[in-house]
Amino acid sequence: MIHTTDTNRPTGSAALTIADLQARIRDIPDFPQPGIMFRDITPLLADPASLRAVVDTMAAPFQGKADVVVAIESRGFILGAPIAYALGAGLALVRKPGKLPFTVESEAYTLEYGSNTLEIHQDAVTPGQRVLLVDDLLATGGTVRAAANLVTRLGGDIVGVCVLAELSALNGRAVLTDLPMTSFIVY
Repeated sequence: MIHTTDTNRPTGSAALTIADLQARIRDIPDFPQPGIMFRDITPLLADPASLRAVVDTMAAPFQGKADVVVAIESRGFILGAPIAYALGAGLALVRKPGKLPFTVESEAYTLEYGSNTLEIHQDAVTPGQRVLLVDDLLATGGTVRAAANLVTRLGGDIVGVCVLAELSALNGRAVLTDLPMTSFIVY
């Protein structure tokens, strides 16, 4: 599901459209390796109106539906924290190995250009908590799938996956068909 209003304006923003936000995402070819087109959200984050529009728009579909936002390292943290605040929800972090100081659950996964592992504190999500997974970008779906597996292992109920942008050609949704997906910018 792609969430926009009838006027193609982000929720809470009369001045910016989804196209305006997409225009603030910079393309970096061949990063982090040849053949990869990196979508750099830092110009969008640097613009106060754009940042506000993104947070408001990403939070809107989940008002009253999430107890905790699980943000995925690292750009997911940037979006996840203000979304959790806007929802009145807690925030939990999914990180790469060795970054969390307490006992963790781990999940290996593959991505567009390699493989990695994600970790979450064993007490980050309690059984029955309603969880919103947040990241900046959906590519192959491996990172989100790994994070979802961790949340499920801890007993959380995933009420949604929310990403700012989606690379549709990489078909990440195919590994997430069991999860309610929301994206706003589709490449």
